[in-house]
Amino acid sequence: MLKSKIHRATVTQTELQYEGSLTLDSNLMEAADILPNEKVMVYNISNGERFDTYVIKGKKGSGTVCVNGAAARKACKGDLIIIVTYALYTEDEVKKHRAKLILLNPDNTIKVIKDSPVNEVDV
Repeated sequence: MLKSKIHRATVTQTELQYEGSLTLDSNLMEAADILPNEKVMVYNISNGERFDTYVIKGKKGSGTVCVNGAAARKACKGDLIIIVTYALYTEDEVKKHRAKLILLNPDNTIKVIKDSPVNEVDV
């Protein structure tokens, strides 16, 4: 099930020679309930690329969305991306589960935070 989504994040930089991962402003991580080293799927709105990686905590309030390592070939500074996490839930947990949806402004500040019940169509 969808656990959380950060929608329309703007890539602030890429670092090809870094070991790998996605560096995210820790404010965004907290809002989306994403932990350091947690696996994420990244969907690039600008070019259609899709890849998975893990998250590294970036400076709080910096707006950082940096694609590192080999994944840096799949995004460019200024690209719009969607960052998604998924989780496994029991049947009882699914009935109460609400995914976190974080919608961003172009400067990677939070525009809206909302919860999505399982039966609601995603935004």
